[in-house]
Amino acid sequence: MAAGCTLVASRFDDFAAAFQAVAAEQLDAATLARRLRTDGALSAQWLRADIAEMLQSAVWGQGFPAPVFSQEVDIISQRPVGEGKHLALRLRCDGQEVGGIWFGRSQPLPARALLAFRLDADEWQGARRVSLMVQGMQE
Repeated sequence: MAAGCTLVASRFDDFAAAFQAVAAEQLDAATLARRLRTDGALSAQWLRADIAEMLQSAVWGQGFPAPVFSQEVDIISQRPVGEGKHLALRLRCDGQEVGGIWFGRSQPLPARALLAFRLDADEWQGARRVSLMVQGMQE
């Protein structure tokens, strides 16, 4: 659901203060905590480009989100890309080596981590392969 409004620029501070007061009254810490729900682990047999393409071709939306999987993985290598704003990853997931990317993350990862990810299929030098689009990590 979306909504919009027009504000007089000189009254923006009043609006921001009122908005924060209502938010503080209505929202508790649990509501404000970032939570990422996942569909659990994904066996290595399903880490394939055709599965990623099938998931990408499905219709997902509000109340019916695309699957996000979570699994403990070994971080084989990591390097900053995109002017240091993202991490390109090589991961070992359930014994299978797979590439991955974490957009918007620049801090290095530990050698082993519980990651939440979506499957993606990419093409490099004519070969289609699966990669993991990391959505979050259990800290």
